[in-house]
Amino acid sequence: QVQLQESGPDLVKPSQTLSLGCTVSGGSITTDYYYWNWIRQPPGKGLEWMGAIAYDGTTYYNPSLKSHTSISRDTSKNQFSLQLNSVTPEDTAVYYCVLDAIGWGSWGQGTQVTVSS
Repeated sequence: QVQLQESGPDLVKPSQTLSLGCTVSGGSITTDYYYWNWIRQPPGKGLEWMGAIAYDGTTYYNPSLKSHTSISRDTSKNQFSLQLNSVTPEDTAVYYCVLDAIGWGSWGQGTQVTVSS
């Protein structure tokens, strides 16, 4: 059914901006009550919800990350994106794009991002 695929760089330098994309197939990002999320997992740590963009374009952010995070979408491409500004090595993680629907969801395979000079 709905499939998600992350894309972007695997290495980013400190202080730069990380930009990741998620391409969705098998469903529309504008379908009612679908919420499109970014979740990350640093090595050896748990999952951290970063934020989401809803079917109507409304955005939601983890307060601890909000000042550096932006989520957007391109409905013509059925894609949504993450920008994380001023990254540090602590932003090294596997990044996932995730669909949260009513009673079900779907995960991308994840993409490893390393922040290092």
